[in-house]
Amino acid sequence: MSEHVIVFITTRSVEEAKQIAEVLVGQQLAACVNIVPEILSIYRWQGKIENDTEAKMIIKTKSSLVSQLTQTVKKLHSYDVCEVTVVPIISGNPDYLKWIDESVQGG
Repeated sequence: MSEHVIVFITTRSVEEAKQIAEVLVGQQLAACVNIVPEILSIYRWQGKIENDTEAKMIIKTKSSLVSQLTQTVKKLHSYDVCEVTVVPIISGNPDYLKWIDESVQGG
């Protein structure tokens, strides 16, 4: 996996996303969290098709912190099964990637 990653999480509300984001940045598990306040999610849950408005979190961090980040999110999140999906950053502004390194644990 790439050293730097983007993590996606959906939440029930912007307020929940803000609470989780503050913990992740505060504990240096994330360098930055962007919150998209409203997305429409259509998904299957417990045999039914659901249609909900959610908030989307876009998190910049390092792959070495994903496991700890996931455990923290699972403790704070209101969903029984919360999204935590990870996409590698294959390239980017070297100064920005260095800033991620300096902003998280072990940086």
